[in-house]
Amino acid sequence: MKKDGHIHTPYCPHGTLDPFHLYIEKAIRNGFYEISFTEHAPLPQNFVDPTPDKDSGMDISRLESYLSDLDDLKKQYRKDIIISTGLEIDFISGFEDETISFLNTYGKYLDDSILSVHFLYFQNDYTCIDFSKSTYLKFIKRVGSPMSVYKLYYKTLMDSITSDLGKYKPNRIGHITLVHKFQHALSEKINDHEEIIIILKEMKRRQLQLDVNSAGFTKPYCLESYPAPAYIELAKKLEIPLIFGSDAHQVNDLHQFYNELKNHL
Repeated sequence: MKKDGHIHTPYCPHGTLDPFHLYIEKAIRNGFYEISFTEHAPLPQNFVDPTPDKDSGMDISRLESYLSDLDDLKKQYRKDIIISTGLEIDFISGFEDETISFLNTYGKYLDDSILSVHFLYFQNDYTCIDFSKSTYLKFIKRVGSPMSVYKLYYKTLMDSITSDLGKYKPNRIGHITLVHKFQHALSEKINDHEEIIIILKEMKRRQLQLDVNSAGFTKPYCLESYPAPAYIELAKKLEIPLIFGSDAHQVNDLHQFYNELKNHL
């Protein structure tokens, strides 16, 4: 709880315009010595964002400004807190080459980044799995069952873990149970215990970090962290490095997410 490794910014096209300094000063007041800004990276140029507003990633034209702003903020707050420049990189099945090209271009400017799965590929189409409850439930109908969606999610997640994305591949895997975001909208409890165990063991084998993400606590159909506390404890036993992430998209999220994690762990 001394580092927040997953914070979004005014450069998030689906977030708020809360300025950087409000996030930084809130983190300082909460006793953090280090924070990583991990804005959603630009999506591959030839990937069609399936969300209605096409706003899942930062516009590539704004990336240089984002990096420059963080360089300035590091200098401004160097006596108060460590600020790391990062991105949240989407792993998108079929776009590995584009992701490698992006990382080879910009990876040298990054201190700390996350590799996450938001998009699932099924029948020649992509779905943003966490966009909305209605999108999630429609996708289940298309795929056939909740468990089929879970298995597709974990397969894609495993592909992200095992794919060779080059020397700048992020070494932290983001919100590994994001598929749980709407779990309480389902009429049945899905048992994905074995799938999560396999994911954690592969992360251990590859010496990857785990994003301990508190955002799910506040999602009305999730009500748990990503992953749930029992799996955070298992990750500790496996000696997987744990990095807390608020996944805040607005300043007011920070205090709430910090408290949620303290209350549940």
